[in-house]
Amino acid sequence: MDIFDVSIAPKVERELTRLPKHIALNLMDWIDDVREYGLREVKKLPGYHDEPVKGKERKGQRSIRLNKAYRAFYIIDGSQTVHFVEVIEVNKHEY
Repeated sequence: MDIFDVSIAPKVERELTRLPKHIALNLMDWIDDVREYGLREVKKLPGYHDEPVKGKERKGQRSIRLNKAYRAFYIIDGSQTVHFVEVIEVNKHEY
């Protein structure tokens, strides 16, 4: 079964208003693609680098690359919905 439903946490909605516009648009494009084609197909797109995240703090989360400096983190719940939980600016020395 594929996933076609995506939600954005209120925290992420607030973060999107403070991010560069092109970063917010990249996330919205990803969401639109998932809603149209399904998560399984969108994961195949190389530009997003969809991958599981390691570490205790991010257990069960996946991330996508919005560009070289920004990543969005999401979880998949029991009802097969993608929930974005955070968008962060990453420093290659900290990530």
